[in-house]
Amino acid sequence: MELLNDSSSSRFILLGLSSIPYLEVIGFLGFLVMYLITCLANLLLIIVVRINPKLQTPMYFFLTNLSFIDICFSTTVVPKILTNTLTEDSSISLLECAVQMCFHLAFGSTECFILAIMAYDRFAAICRPLHYNTIMSRTMCMGMAATSWTLSFINSIIRVIYTFQMSFCRSHQVNHFFCEVPPFLKISCSDTWLHEVSMYILAGIAVSLSFFLTLISYIHILSTIFKISSAEGRYRALSTCGSHITVVTIYYGTIMILYLRPKSHSSLDIDKSISLLYSAVTPMLNPIIYSVRNKDVKGTIRRNLLKVIKPKLFLEKYYKDGR
Repeated sequence: MELLNDSSSSRFILLGLSSIPYLEVIGFLGFLVMYLITCLANLLLIIVVRINPKLQTPMYFFLTNLSFIDICFSTTVVPKILTNTLTEDSSISLLECAVQMCFHLAFGSTECFILAIMAYDRFAAICRPLHYNTIMSRTMCMGMAATSWTLSFINSIIRVIYTFQMSFCRSHQVNHFFCEVPPFLKISCSDTWLHEVSMYILAGIAVSLSFFLTLISYIHILSTIFKISSAEGRYRALSTCGSHITVVTIYYGTIMILYLRPKSHSSLDIDKSISLLYSAVTPMLNPIIYSVRNKDVKGTIRRNLLKVIKPKLFLEKYYKDGR
């Protein structure tokens, strides 16, 4: 088969959305609603943490990092999907594809690391409460966040460069919503064995390190909680981890199914559904999960909404009585 040179003029065709008109409309509206909720909910959570002095703690510092990542993570994918649907042009240039893939991988890896650090924060708070301020000092928090971002982008750049060194068949049709590594391995005319091995190693290291740090943290947390004599104390300690456990389960579960399952069980249609889950659905759910279970966050939202609503109600009543 004749090959195309990988130059800046090369374009790929994304085949993710259905060609059936009414399904395209449903898909467009679904993506749009999810994206708006993702941006608004995460932005609201960031603002709430910033305006409430009680929330100026390491846990919420990493939570704002997570919210910012979720906004960026979704932004790397959804706007392009919406644009392609509106214009009926599903093509994407090699440069755009490489940039999208790079940032998507980087934000995904960073989220893994931040979730692991949040688990470590809960370990320090529950298992080492007397040393918590020393363990999770401002310098340490900033250092861990910066390291997470740096390692993630280095890992992402390496994988993207390696991916686009391969040759692709003339069609350049990618059976996916966006540019991600697995579907590019399917359309490559090169020997992809070495790339697949390196992909599994790099993805495995990032996911496994984060997962095992989270797992070890929670083993110590549960061990400490079970030693608490009162049922109320155990419940209170465990409730501080509930939201994080939920988010970790959803996120790591989808990532591991996508990247760490045997090739013989691989299906691009299944991969697309899983990718959609962690790229668009999970970023939307994360702020909701953290907000619903957090009294301080809900209280801050209610108090600030009342500040806006009360003057408005007063003015409406004033003008009504005046008439």
